[in-house]
Formats: sequence, C-alpha cells, structure tokens
Amino acid sequence: MTELAFTPRLALSSLSGESDAEWARAGSDYAGAAVLGGIALDSRSREAARKLVERERTEFLPDDPLAFIDRQLAALEDAPLTAGFNVRSATVDPIAEAAAVCRDREAFLEINAHCRQAELCAAGCGETLLQDGPRLCEYVEAATETGATVGVKVRAEVPGVDLPDLARALEDAGARYVHVDAMDSEGVIADVVGATGSDLFVIANNGVRDAETVREYRAHGADAVSVGRPSDDPDVLERVRAAVDREFDTDADSGSDSQTGVESTRPQP
Repeated sequence: MTELAFTPRLALSSLSGESDAEWARAGSDYAGAAVLGGIALDSRSREAARKLVERERTEFLPDDPLAFIDRQLAALEDAPLTAGFNVRSATVDPIAEAAAVCRDREAFLEINAHCRQAELCAAGCGETLLQDGPRLCEYVEAATETGATVGVKVRAEVPGVDLPDLARALEDAGARYVHVDAMDSEGVIADVVGATGSDLFVIANNGVRDAETVREYRAHGADAVSVGRPSDDPDVLERVRAAVDREFDTDADSGSDSQTGVESTRPQP
C-alpha cells in the first residue's frame, strides 16, 4: 500500500484537462505529491465532461480512461514525488477499477466529491456525492478493498453537508485522507481534524499562495497543504515550499503509525 506521508508537505492539486504527468514533473522540485486528473470514468461522467468541453472547459477524454491513468502514472515512476489520480464516476465499479490501476502503480486514488459544475452534478458525481454520504462511503469501501490508498476531495460550504461528520464517516469507510477545499471557511480544517482520528491525513486547499496561508492552515491542524490554479507558477510554488519547510517540521513533531504508514504532523495541544 502506498504511503501517503509525503515530504515536503505540499501537494499539487488536480486541474481538469491540465494536470498530467508533464505538469507533475514540472512541479516536482517544490512538491512532495501531485494529484493528476480529474478524469471521468463511466459513461455518465464522460458525457458530462464532453458537455463541459462544448462550453470551452478543458477535460481529459481519452478513449480508455483506465489505460490513460496507467500511462500517466507509469511516466512518473522515477519522479521524486508521490503521485495520485483524481477520478469522477456516477457508478461505483469504475472507481474500484481505477483504484486497482493506482495500486499497481504504487499511486493513490482520489475520489472526486468536489467539482460543482452543473453537468457533473446532474450526472450524479462531483459535489453531488457530498450530499449522498452513504454512496460516497460505498465508493471508498470499494476502492479500499483493492488494496489501494484512497482519499476524497471535498468542498466546504455545501448546503446540508456537515463536513466534519462526513469526514469521520469516510475515515470509517477506509479513507486514508481527505483533501479539503476550505472555500472561505478556513476554520473547517480544524473542525475536520477535531472530528477525525490522527491517522486520517488532512490536506488543506484553497488560496494557498504564501507563508500566511500556509501558517493559517497549519495552525488549524492540517497535515499538508495543496496548490491548485497556480500549480504551474514557479514563483508561487517557491514561496509556498519555503513556508511549508518552516511550518511543517516533520523531523521534530511527526508520529508514524507502523500499521497504516500515515504520519501525522498535527500540532500537539
């Protein structure tokens, strides 16, 4: 099983249609992990992705999504970072199939419960999954059963969704991490950390651009931070990497769980 405890504690967050192996390599001087994708797996999510392309959004739409995942991860076998793939599906079986590909490439799988485009939500994937916790947990369980390291990309400020409660349910279902887009509610990171066990790795996302944002998310208990849109901007990555090196002193305060392989760097109370 792939260890998620990457160093430095900076991840590159997926950007649909842009985050491929070449993108990950370009950021590998700064980041310890990269999430490729997102990619639509089943017929409903792929049709939604085609509709997004029609309105000039970028999307990965290869003929064979699983083969594409495999090729992209193979291209990163010698890269100095931990790789993962963000996937979308309106049905559970393709999630397990993608998880098996990630497992075989020693990569992690990230289930997309984050994208809020109307086309994806109408298809039953993306943010819609946040409002259907049992189905999302079913996805996690199916992926985890393959032996893959599994996480979920989630979003704060979704009506009717108690994110800390959902994170706890995802942890119980076998998720090894949650990747939280905090939106304008940075304190939700502390709420998620407080509601879950120390073995659930929490990656904080949204607005990570400089030392101030890294310090804030670290103070809320995040185990790592991620950079999204500016992930191809060396100036931003250099600033964030320097802040991560200062704020996430993994040698001084990390604790390792020999069973899960996940290290926690959360500040001690």
